[in-house]
Amino acid sequence: MANSDQTRRDFIKTTGATAGAAAFTSTLTAHAVHSGVDETLRVGLIGCGGRGTGAAKDALAADPQAKLVAVGDTFCDRAEGCLKELRLDEAFGSRVTVDEDHVFDDFDNYKKVTDACDVVILTTPPHFRPLHLAYAVKQGKHAFVEKPVAVDAPGVRSVLESCRLAKEKSLAVVSGLCWRYDSGVRETMRRILEEKAIGDIVAIESSYNAGTLWHRKPDPSWSRMEYQVRNWLYYTWLSGDHIMEQAVHSLDKTAWLMGDTHPVRAMAMGGRQQRTDPKYGHIYDHFTVFYEYPTGQRVYFTCRQQDKTTNHVDETVLGTAGQAEILRHRIVGSDGKKWRYRGPKPSMYRVEHQEMFQSIRDGKPINNGHYMCNSTMIGLMGRMAAYSGKTLTWDECFNSPERLGPSEYAWTDVPEPEVAIPGRQKSEAAEVAAT
Repeated sequence: MANSDQTRRDFIKTTGATAGAAAFTSTLTAHAVHSGVDETLRVGLIGCGGRGTGAAKDALAADPQAKLVAVGDTFCDRAEGCLKELRLDEAFGSRVTVDEDHVFDDFDNYKKVTDACDVVILTTPPHFRPLHLAYAVKQGKHAFVEKPVAVDAPGVRSVLESCRLAKEKSLAVVSGLCWRYDSGVRETMRRILEEKAIGDIVAIESSYNAGTLWHRKPDPSWSRMEYQVRNWLYYTWLSGDHIMEQAVHSLDKTAWLMGDTHPVRAMAMGGRQQRTDPKYGHIYDHFTVFYEYPTGQRVYFTCRQQDKTTNHVDETVLGTAGQAEILRHRIVGSDGKKWRYRGPKPSMYRVEHQEMFQSIRDGKPINNGHYMCNSTMIGLMGRMAAYSGKTLTWDECFNSPERLGPSEYAWTDVPEPEVAIPGRQKSEAAEVAAT
């Protein structure tokens, strides 16, 4: 093994195994020059769709000493297309150093990518997240984990355990819940939570009301498994439904406002009104959820994916001394005083990776495990309550043994799931609630 490679491996081993190890200077390049240490971080990408390609771009743009060394996707065409796009980028294309034998496909691609890198980006359909993160932690790799982290309660519990082990191993686990890394949102939250700019929070009105997303036309050569995976948004076992896959961003902001505690119960409604064609699988196109917290505070949440309807994504926070709008970065006190954030707004998508890489180099790896699992579970709780038509408690949902998805992954004609009908939908949590 070359001396430079050995030095780099020692650097990764030290920063990934000992929190608070010898501090590095804030200027990474200068540190590398003075110490002679090769601080290159080898990045691997698992999941090469639009989000994965974007995350890889942000990671490479965030750190001049990061290089992409391996990519993997269930489908070879997706992996190759992603790689081609990344190589063409003038800003970092020279650091896309993926050899031909480091482009992996099929369901086991995650192991090969993880084994080849120091930092892994997990951006597959959410169903696979618990499995992939567990393997990354087992192999001692840092991970960027896209939202949501699971689609069912067993998956959330698995990710919680992986994050616990990651903390023991001093491995970074950074969440794709990107608003946590936005400057305007951070400052707005600080004023609300630390300075009590609106007094005590009484209730939160939250919404993620948007239009419809993409759909891939079927190919006669595809099995039903391939069709479902390629159109993963529309299958609950793969995406968690859009209340989790997309709207979890809004639920994460409400959780942040509530101190990252969890609600005690939820009542919900939802269904399919516009997106009823079987090609859209079996997910809903709208949800309304009422969350109750142990303090009596309430979160009133709506989300929808319907075209030609009013789009609105934000949180209105009602307090005893005013109110705030989180994404608009506005606060209005009951005394009439107004505040609005007008500071710098670097890309939150890039900041996620900048702070992750810096934490690795400083020997103080970030671990976002608690809040990314808590927020995912809040989304899951809303979905389970809506599908079942039952008022469900947190414990009933969190302890549910119900696992979504096939028992094995193969290119076969898997059955088409049925649309959930409230009052008829079978779920472990609903069964517990009925007894």
